[in-house]
Amino acid sequence: MVQKKEQGVSLSQSPGWVMQALTEREVPQGETSALLADLRRAEFTEIVQTEQPAPPRTPLSLTEAYRSCFEITRKHSRSFFLSSQLLPAEKRRAVRALYAFCRISDDLVDQPQANAMQALSAWVVLVHASPPPPDNAVLLAWNDTLNRYAVPRGLPDELLAGIAMDLTVNRYDTFDDLWLYCYRVASVVGLISMRIIGYREGAVNYAIKLGVALQLTNILRDVGEDAQRGRIYLPREDLERFGLCADDILNGRRDESFRSLMRFEIDRANCLYEAAWPGIALLSPDGQLAIAAAAEIYRGILGKIHQSDYNVYQRRAYVPLARKLLLLWRARRRLRADKVTSDG
Repeated sequence: MVQKKEQGVSLSQSPGWVMQALTEREVPQGETSALLADLRRAEFTEIVQTEQPAPPRTPLSLTEAYRSCFEITRKHSRSFFLSSQLLPAEKRRAVRALYAFCRISDDLVDQPQANAMQALSAWVVLVHASPPPPDNAVLLAWNDTLNRYAVPRGLPDELLAGIAMDLTVNRYDTFDDLWLYCYRVASVVGLISMRIIGYREGAVNYAIKLGVALQLTNILRDVGEDAQRGRIYLPREDLERFGLCADDILNGRRDESFRSLMRFEIDRANCLYEAAWPGIALLSPDGQLAIAAAAEIYRGILGKIHQSDYNVYQRRAYVPLARKLLLLWRARRRLRADKVTSDG
């Protein structure tokens, strides 16, 4: 049974968190449009108060635009760059345009609050411009990808709404509250990727679960970095379950209570990865290994967090290249085993 959020009220989480974490939830209707409308109004006010904009630079070709996305992906995410290499050329350049769009959008909110609001507001206006600015490489490639793969325009808006949440929300009471954020900033990326890769009926809910798993992995890896920015994504109810509070996270507390909390969240993420795995078989065959590799490599971060004794305040867990290649091989082997089972 699907549980609904009503009027933005969070659902309290039962002790059977695993099952609840895997049920489908509904996204509040109309909230995305309202968030983006607020940002566009903020940008309009800013434009009225500033001088004439600088003249545009020389228009870029699509080849140059996609090349820029290639460079952004290679520079900022070696894991995604590696897994995307496994896609056919046209799909590869499209998912790298998606990555570049996400990267640029997300980086905007890591500035001081006032600057971040202004920057994101201006970005939302550019994203919705038709045609896109001829001198903006990322938006040129992104707009071409949107049109080429018929991506519903509501999906990137959900992503931008999730990024905008970082400007106004820095605490989450329950996992249900956090789920909406994870859906917007990560599951939506999966839903867009599906459009690029190709998929069969039934894949959507699996993609949503994988997105939440990936974002939860991000959150666990970046506890220390986010605390330095005053953000705590770990739900308050989970902190309290283990006798912790927000100040403990901000102060870098790492004792047995914190370790128990991290084990709890890692178990949750692992359950989501496992629940999402069957959906890979519903993707186009030429994209299955890329997604399987991306999931397994990112999941490997959880093991590295454990190996560091959950020292997420002083170390940023990552998967070395040799380990990535091993996980890629394991992903390929698991996909082949699944195929043998299904064919048998």
